[in-house]
Amino acid sequence: MGNREDLLDGARRCLLEKGYARTTARDIAQASGVSLAAIGYHFGSKDVLLHEALRGAIEEWGDRIAAAMTAAASADADPAGRFEATWASILDAFAETRPLWAVQFEVLAHIERTPELRRVFAAANRQARLGLAELFGVDAETLGPDRTERIGAYLQALLSGTAAQWLLDPGGVPSAGDLLDAVRTFSAALGPHAAGARPAAE
Repeated sequence: MGNREDLLDGARRCLLEKGYARTTARDIAQASGVSLAAIGYHFGSKDVLLHEALRGAIEEWGDRIAAAMTAAASADADPAGRFEATWASILDAFAETRPLWAVQFEVLAHIERTPELRRVFAAANRQARLGLAELFGVDAETLGPDRTERIGAYLQALLSGTAAQWLLDPGGVPSAGDLLDAVRTFSAALGPHAAGARPAAE
């Protein structure tokens, strides 16, 4: 690897081991085996490097979950089966990715005071929603981009909420089957528009 890749790898390891606020430029340089000056040369600042490293770690997590889900879900699985298999893969990965989730929640605490951090993750937010919708088998061509993104936003909220519960109480997190049952039950209670198109007035 070159210096840039070494820095990204070192920054990622520091984020997962020390957290966002406690990681210093010196920590990254030491973990990377690269000089402090190289951080400024390749990224401009430590913060930009950390943001890039975190974004890369999240994307890598998404790729791993997609691969695991593809292996777990049958090719001819119905939407309910795909939903449950995908959640099972995500829940199984929580233990391995605990440091990544912990640092993401830590970063949220800094968003309000760090405009650049907000900009970086706001720009990636829509792509993340669309990626989640695709992961769960949403037919974007049929539903259109707006509804697909709304579904992705719902899945994103469910994912973040489940991750927060897992960090607090791993033993109390609902199973994939529990989540499927909850979605079915609540959707049925919402009435005829729960599974259909929105009313024309909307």
